[in-house]
Amino acid sequence: MMNWAKQKLADVAGTQEPIYGPSAIQTVSEQAKTTPYTETVKTDLTWQAMDSTCVETQQFYLMAPSGHIGFAQIIYSNVAGIRTTCQFNCKIFYPKSENKPNLWSSDPLKNVDISDDKMNFYADNLAFELSEDGTTYTIKSMTNQASIVNLTVKRTAPGFQVGKDGKTYYGTDPAAPWGTMRHVFWPRNTASGTIVTKDGPVNFDGSKALFIMALQGMKPHHAAGKWSFCDFQGPNYSAVLMEFTTPPSYGSTVVNVGGIVKDGEIIYAGATNTVTHNKIKQDSENDWPEPEEVKFEWNGKTKDGKDVNGVVEGPLDARLDRVDVMAEVPAFVKSIVSAAAGTKPYIYQYSPHEHPISLKLKIGDEEITEQGELFSEATFIVAT
Repeated sequence: MMNWAKQKLADVAGTQEPIYGPSAIQTVSEQAKTTPYTETVKTDLTWQAMDSTCVETQQFYLMAPSGHIGFAQIIYSNVAGIRTTCQFNCKIFYPKSENKPNLWSSDPLKNVDISDDKMNFYADNLAFELSEDGTTYTIKSMTNQASIVNLTVKRTAPGFQVGKDGKTYYGTDPAAPWGTMRHVFWPRNTASGTIVTKDGPVNFDGSKALFIMALQGMKPHHAAGKWSFCDFQGPNYSAVLMEFTTPPSYGSTVVNVGGIVKDGEIIYAGATNTVTHNKIKQDSENDWPEPEEVKFEWNGKTKDGKDVNGVVEGPLDARLDRVDVMAEVPAFVKSIVSAAAGTKPYIYQYSPHEHPISLKLKIGDEEITEQGELFSEATFIVAT
């Protein structure tokens, strides 16, 4: 069977892909060798709403002065052009002092309507809107009475995508890829508003926030077998990093995109970053190697050619949550993952507070150490 036919069968039936090898992936890291990053403009934030297999997301991470961490996300998913589903997810991690379980809401969306310019997303009881000047999002949701969302997120540093278009392409013919992976980042923002719970409102005024727009233009478990994610927010600097490793079908290829910014300026962005799990333990329930200590590192140059090195390193402390993805969002994932053998996605989430976390940053000869807040995830889907 021809490669494209095998891939199409895997897309529709959920079967394992054949081993194409690393030559069947053109990573954004290659683009970044000549164009480390491009600053985003408003048109980079349009919903693609593909009519073929995809998962597309817009997501916001918020760190409140009170110690609450908030998460709001829209997921648009399409299975082989046969069925499209959309979901709104909301989560609150409470500070340890409140001794409350995490709040988690996940609701299917009805009557979805994406604006003609593809900037705004609407559904029954939900509106995600981007301002005319392209610097501010408003997120309003009454899809779940347990978490009524009314938030505003304003960009304070430029957004970026790594390389020219932020995309990694999958396929044996570079001129006709059968899949893509793309990330767009707003690493540093301010947030305001509330998420109203049954116990009352959680106030996010004065929060530091991260916005990510992502597109997986193929089945998620075919695009990546595992992920690592870092969101560091300090008084003056923000650092974001996203690393994924493909399944063996694409040579277990590692792609790492990220950057370091401060208000009004990108210090560095590119694909020359690393994640190291310095200490792990086997999860007794599913046998994934759960990280206990981690090191995130950024390496590159400023626009004017100064060397940049940034490091966030330390123990992750007790995890905030372990998400069994198949159990938590069945309508979204089960329909996409189908009957794929060996697929057991889990997300491990952390925000260490027992041990202070700092960004150690060197820009040319200048050395800066800034303590801040870290939110981190390690995701395992299939063996890599």
